Amino acid sequence: MVSTDLREEFRPEDRTFATMLMRQSRRYGPNDLFACGDVRLTYDGVRDVAARYASRLKEAGIEQGDRVAIMASNRPEFMKAFVACGWRGAVSVPINVASRGYQLQHILSNSGARLLIIEAEALAALYELDFAALAIETIWVIGDAGGAFPTHGPNATMFPEGGDPIEPSPVRPHDPLTILYTSGTTGLSKGVICPHAQFFWWAYYTGTQLGIGTGDVLHTPLPLFHTNAINCFFQALLFGATQVVEPRFSVSNFWKSMSASGATVTYLLGAMVPMLLSREPSEVERGHSIRVALSPGVPASAAEAFTARTGIVLLEGYGATESNAVIGANAETVRHGWAGKLREGFEAQIVDEFDNPLPDGQAGELILRAKEPFSMALGYFGMPDKTLESWRNLWLHTGDRMVRDADGYFRFIDRMKDSIRRRGENISSYEVEQVLIAHPDVEMVAVFPVASDLAEDEVMATIVTARGSRLTGEDLVRHCEGKMSYFAVPRYFDFADSLPRTENGKVQKFKLRDRGRTETTWDREAAGITVKR
Repeated sequence: MVSTDLREEFRPEDRTFATMLMRQSRRYGPNDLFACGDVRLTYDGVRDVAARYASRLKEAGIEQGDRVAIMASNRPEFMKAFVACGWRGAVSVPINVASRGYQLQHILSNSGARLLIIEAEALAALYELDFAALAIETIWVIGDAGGAFPTHGPNATMFPEGGDPIEPSPVRPHDPLTILYTSGTTGLSKGVICPHAQFFWWAYYTGTQLGIGTGDVLHTPLPLFHTNAINCFFQALLFGATQVVEPRFSVSNFWKSMSASGATVTYLLGAMVPMLLSREPSEVERGHSIRVALSPGVPASAAEAFTARTGIVLLEGYGATESNAVIGANAETVRHGWAGKLREGFEAQIVDEFDNPLPDGQAGELILRAKEPFSMALGYFGMPDKTLESWRNLWLHTGDRMVRDADGYFRFIDRMKDSIRRRGENISSYEVEQVLIAHPDVEMVAVFPVASDLAEDEVMATIVTARGSRLTGEDLVRHCEGKMSYFAVPRYFDFADSLPRTENGKVQKFKLRDRGRTETTWDREAAGITVKR
C-alpha cells in the first residue's frame, strides 16, 4: 500500500516528474502504469521510455527549458513524448488536435516551440501556418503520413524510436513541466505555465478525493492534451495505480471498454452523463468494477439517475488549469449540484468587483490562493499583463461566479465573462469572432453561449452583414471549417441589422445571451449541416 501521507514521503524537493517516476519505479517496477490500445507500459517501462526518448530530444538540440509542441490524440506516442520532455527538462506544449488556423498559429508562436510532434492525421492543419513567423526547427510525424509531409515548413521526419538512455536533467519543483493553453474570454488563448510540483499536488488532492490506492485501474476517455487526463496519469504514478487511456469517448462502446479494462475509477465531463443516460437501460451498465467517477458539472437529477442505474458514485469538484483540485467532495460528503468544500491546501473567497469579500449566500467571483509552494500555475506564458490581471492582489481570479453556503459548500453559477464550454472544450468567443469577421460579407459579429440540452453551452453568433449580402448560415459554417476547431464552429446564427451597444460603443453581449434563440435563428443541426473535422 502507498504511504498514508504522500506529502511526507515526497518532500518539497522531490516533487518533480523524474524523481517521482524513479522512486515509484523502484517500488512498483513490473506493475502496469500506462495502457493505451495494444501498448502497455510498466513503471520500469515508462522510466525506460522517458530516458530513451529524452535522448532523442537531446539529439534534436532540445535543451532544458525548451518548448516541445505535441499535437496528438490519445495514443502511446503522446505519452512517450510527454514523459521524455519531463525527463529532459523540456517543457511540453500539448495542443488540441482540432486546433486550426488563427488559434494554432498563435499557440505555436506564443510558446516558441522548437520541435513539433504531430500525428499524421493532423498534418493538414499545418498548411495554413506561416512557419517564417514560428521558432519550429523540426517536425516529428506520428503514424503513416504516406510521404505527404509539409513542403513549406521545417524538416519533417518520422517519430523516432528511443535512443540510448540518458540521465534526467536537474529539474526543480518550480520549473515548468508543461504549458497548457486554455481559451480566453475576450482575447487570445493563454498558455498556463504548470510547474512540476503542481502535478504532484493535482495527483495528491484528486487521488485522495477519489480514494485511489495501489492496484486501482484509472480508465479515462478524456483527451491527453487536457489537464484532466494528464492529472489522471500522475494520480496513477503517485498512488501505484494503472492509467488506461481510451482513444476517445464513445457512448456506444463506453461500458464494454470499461468492463474489459477492469476499471475501478473513471472520469466524465458534465455532458457525458446525460449522453450515457440517453440510451436504453441495459445489463452492461452494471457489468463493471467502477466504484466512483470524477464528474464535475453534472446536473443533480442526472447524477442521481446515473448512480441508481449504474451503481457508480459521481463526485463533484472544482479546479481550473491555473489552480488545482481546490474544491471537492468524496463519496460521504458529495452534494449533487454543489462542487464541494475547499481543500485544506488553499484559501478561497467570494468577492465583488472590487475584490471585497461577500457574505455566505451571496454570489460573486471565486478567487483562490495556495498555501503549498508551486501547487498552482506560475502565470501565462509570454503574457505578463494577463498574469498580473488574473493574479491581482495576490489572488487568482478564476472568472467564475460562485456562491458559498453556511456549511462551506461552493456552487458554480456561471462565468463572469464570455468564455464558452461545449462538450468539455473551452472556446474563446474572441477567436471565433476573428474567423467570422474575416468573411468579406460580415461587418460585425458577436459570439456568445446559449444553453445546451446537455448541461453545457452551444455556440451562437449574431451577424451584421454588408449591405446587399445574401450570406447564409451554411456559408458561414463552410467559411469556419479548417480555420478553427470543429467544436468551436457556431451551431446557431442570427442575422441582425445592428448589435446592442453601450454609450461608448461596447457590444452588450448579455442582452444577446438573455434573448438567446429566436424564431429567426438558424440551427445547423436542424438544417442537417455537419462540420468537417
